[in-house]
Amino acid sequence: MDTPIPTRPKRTQRDYTLGFKLAVVEEVERGDLTYKQAQDIYGIQGRSTVLVWLRKHGKLDWSSTRSSSMSKKPETPAQTIKRLERQLKDAEDRQYLMEKMM
Repeated sequence: MDTPIPTRPKRTQRDYTLGFKLAVVEEVERGDLTYKQAQDIYGIQGRSTVLVWLRKHGKLDWSSTRSSSMSKKPETPAQTIKRLERQLKDAEDRQYLMEKMM
């Protein structure tokens, strides 16, 4: 006897505009929502989609959401240079703002 196998509706991949992504990233970085809350509220399908957006478009360091007690791999020289260049640019921007404010 053939019993019909229940089928679930197929999930479709959704494309999100850059503006939408940036708006979600901004809300999460402001602290209005967690990235998981943003997923639920906006119906974003992928479990790590918002995290990927935060790493790509965010201003904060979202490179690792795991506990800092876990062992980290040592940085490669290229990663160290990139991190230091980013820190230098941030310091220069802060200095510029301070000079303009004075």
